[in-house]
Amino acid sequence: MSLDPPTYLNSLQNNIRARPIPWEGAVRAGTITDNDLKRIKAVDKVRKDQRRQTVEGDKDAYKSLLLGGDQGKSVLESAAKRADVIQYMLVLASDLINDVPSLGPALFEHPNPFKPFLPLLSHSTNPEDPIPLLTSSFLANLISVAQTDSSKPAPQTDEALPKLYNYLSNLTKSQDSGLQDIAVQEYSALLRTKKARELFWKQRQDTVYPLIDILRTAAGAGRDSDSTMWSGGASIRSATEAGLNGGVGLQLLYHVLLTIWQLSFQGSLVGKDLEKEQEILALYTQLLRLSPKEKTTRLLLSTLLNLLTPSPNRSTLLPIATTVRLPALLTNLKGRHLTDPDLLEDLSSLTSLLSEYTSSQTTLDEYASEILASRLRWSPPHRDAQFWRENARKILDDNQGELPKKLTEILDKKWEDDKQVLAIACNDVAWLVKEAPEKRSQLEKLGVKARVMELMADENEGVRWESLRAVGEWLRYSFEE
Repeated sequence: MSLDPPTYLNSLQNNIRARPIPWEGAVRAGTITDNDLKRIKAVDKVRKDQRRQTVEGDKDAYKSLLLGGDQGKSVLESAAKRADVIQYMLVLASDLINDVPSLGPALFEHPNPFKPFLPLLSHSTNPEDPIPLLTSSFLANLISVAQTDSSKPAPQTDEALPKLYNYLSNLTKSQDSGLQDIAVQEYSALLRTKKARELFWKQRQDTVYPLIDILRTAAGAGRDSDSTMWSGGASIRSATEAGLNGGVGLQLLYHVLLTIWQLSFQGSLVGKDLEKEQEILALYTQLLRLSPKEKTTRLLLSTLLNLLTPSPNRSTLLPIATTVRLPALLTNLKGRHLTDPDLLEDLSSLTSLLSEYTSSQTTLDEYASEILASRLRWSPPHRDAQFWRENARKILDDNQGELPKKLTEILDKKWEDDKQVLAIACNDVAWLVKEAPEKRSQLEKLGVKARVMELMADENEGVRWESLRAVGEWLRYSFEE
């Protein structure tokens, strides 16, 4: 799962490598020692095989150079006032752990392998400051090495990760897509273990949710305009014009989807809250409609499968998946000319999972799912007289009146971006009063009648009409009595 380095970071590192550093002057000034300089020159601007041979021949010396030890401070600490030296050493340190695989595990033999580096993350509040950027790149590489080297457990990593996540989260909140991509790629490098993903999720307000905001932008929907994601009317072309080209490039989209996919391997932990707090199923369903490449489609399907499969999530998330019309979309996807075998396998598994669920659901179950998820649309039950004749009393009485209470919550919201929800809720109230008039007092105690009467003055014509119809049913039975 190796990713190409972000262009901005790669360019920055190349520029720093090409800069001349007055090393002898740094020695005379006491910024670095003679031994530091000898070790630096032995591995700087040499062939990779020579660099590897030099470091492997004296790993303790290079561990001491970067981290400090009995013989003195880390070169990063002793050169604290020389930004040019710090930048150069951060680039060199990254090159060393990339070119000498055994050096990374050796650094974790130090009692505090992160001590010289973590303070550099707060070197500046400027997101373009090279020192924190280069530090985060080094730390992401180093921690990634520790995670893949199972013989070298590093408990210090659990303390360092939250600080690194915090710095990277500030980059994801930037308006610069280059900085966002640096952060997201480093997230991806870090999320290789269960513990790393749990810590990432623990800080989700800062780590995960800015990534979801990027995906919402790609889908052409803001946080408060979810109604666009229920319509299903967008096309791949409109997504390209309004979403992906509207500030989210395909590369950044892919990397964000990759990071959320990695997180989704903790599906039991994250699934319910991702839906409750971010409405992830509606968002991913919309992104599936718009996905311009098989590689993005594959990540979307695999993430959905990881979230919907765990047993603790099924009773909560599967009803919502059907409400946002994911099964119908999967059927449409099968009509595309898809070739990726992993994608096709996940598509088949997801289709089977949802088919098994929907085949066991009654029309009342589907209606209840819609109400409980606050996902009202003009699905067949809302205007089906037979449905209301058979189910009105069940809706009012079952589970201690759970559904009418939820309907009341829906009516109490303004729904500025989706007035249709209010119109449908008023329609349902009209049917409940019509088919179960003896239960009117139950609805009145919940405040439904008063709210419906308020909506008769709503600016939306559909809401006014449906609320008038509901009030009319109340009045009809009042007159008859």
